[in-house]
Amino acid sequence: MTNKIRKEQESADTARSQLHGALIRLLSGKPPCTMEDQEMQLKVRRVTDKFTESMYVLANEPSVALYRLQEHVRRSLPELVQHKTDMQSWEEQSQGAIYTVEYACSAVRSMTNSSMYFKSIDGLLRQAISLKEQINSSQGRSSHDVTPSSSPLVSAPLAPSTSS
Repeated sequence: MTNKIRKEQESADTARSQLHGALIRLLSGKPPCTMEDQEMQLKVRRVTDKFTESMYVLANEPSVALYRLQEHVRRSLPELVQHKTDMQSWEEQSQGAIYTVEYACSAVRSMTNSSMYFKSIDGLLRQAISLKEQINSSQGRSSHDVTPSSSPLVSAPLAPSTSS
């Protein structure tokens, strides 16, 4: 870009000097010698310098601005793409974590709903332990005294159920 600007500046300088010479020839039909002609030459030079500078700015300002914009986009686009892919990755990870938390919450809810089943199991286990103790105690008695009517399965009373 700097070479392009240099070439444009050189061509602007050439055009300025040519315009300056043409204006001097136009305004004065003779070579400048007097003080008045030198003042006129100075004024003409100022006008041509301002004119060429304005033309140069008008001609190149939009292209320089567009070049800078293009340069900025070219520099920042890869970083923006990287940010986008990072955000998508984080979104996927977040969605997975949300699913895991929702699944855990539903498991906890189902555990709290299963408390009545645990109470029923507890009651049944207590009843089974009680029956086992009765069987053990009746077997201990039956080893001393063997009678068919003292069978623990037939004559043992059932323990009351504590299930809700």
